[in-house]
Amino acid sequence: MAQQEEIVLWIDRRWKDAIEKHLRDDTLREHLENVLDELCNQLPEQEYKRISAEIYAEDAARRAEEEAARTYAAYHVTERGQEWYFKTSPGEELLIACKKLRGYVTAEKGTAPDLFIKMFADGRPITAEEYNALTVVRMENTGKVRGVFDVNFDKREFSAVHIMDGWRTWAMRDVSPSVYHATRSRFASADEQLSKLLELLDGKEITSAGHLSARNFSFSDEIMMEEDGKLNFYVDADFDVDAVFGTFVLTDKNDDWLNIYANYDIAQGKPCDTLELTLCKGDGSEESWSYPLNAAEQEVLLRKMEAFCQQQTGMSLREYAQQLCEEQAQTSEMQM
Repeated sequence: MAQQEEIVLWIDRRWKDAIEKHLRDDTLREHLENVLDELCNQLPEQEYKRISAEIYAEDAARRAEEEAARTYAAYHVTERGQEWYFKTSPGEELLIACKKLRGYVTAEKGTAPDLFIKMFADGRPITAEEYNALTVVRMENTGKVRGVFDVNFDKREFSAVHIMDGWRTWAMRDVSPSVYHATRSRFASADEQLSKLLELLDGKEITSAGHLSARNFSFSDEIMMEEDGKLNFYVDADFDVDAVFGTFVLTDKNDDWLNIYANYDIAQGKPCDTLELTLCKGDGSEESWSYPLNAAEQEVLLRKMEAFCQQQTGMSLREYAQQLCEEQAQTSEMQM
């Protein structure tokens, strides 16, 4: 690390005041610092470069060590038709984020900020892209990102990224009393309080647009090879598709149904960033559109694709894709 050494000079204040009168714009301290800089600049060039490089490397190592120890949480907040992305450090985990939410929604008028984001005095604005990047790190479970949250006051929903399941979403009306009961005991540790919170929220998850989780991805039918070099998966519509996609099929008032397809890009080795949807209406007409997947949704989708492929074929996605490509190549050669 940097080898700092303090140099102390003692001087009668009368000498100091007199000298500074003649220095004009500089204090004596500033002047002496400039003298030291000049002495450093007069060193032989090779020696100056060597010492400068050592100091720079030590400083870079110190900053890297500090960054490695730093943790983050990422937030997307929607309130009164506006939205914000920001991160905090050190990062909050689920329990703390829920406590902040409860403190905000239950505060008496005039005792809390007028916006939830003002509960985070040290929050630093980030872009949507940075938010997605932090979501990826959260899913990797490195400990660097301790929480990723989507807090939507307009929909009254609270969502958090779980390292195994992806998104988990609850109604705010369920989160607030649950965190109250989970933290009532002054003798319970933070881990015990978190465990109690999850116990109280168990079974209260809701399905929400932009927050598909592992429980929403199940497949049926064969994995098909598309002409554009993608593997096609048929996603079972056995969840609240109306809440996610804005359809109206979970009703006996029409004969509509929804087909959902997820594609795996063989060349890139990951799921495509959209689901392909086809609404088949009772009158025989069809309507197609795409649903964009965020980072957490793509990650849990990839895991479910891998598991389904292994179950159906005994191979990984990459192995199965390679086999299909080889079979297609052989078929093409035979037709020539």
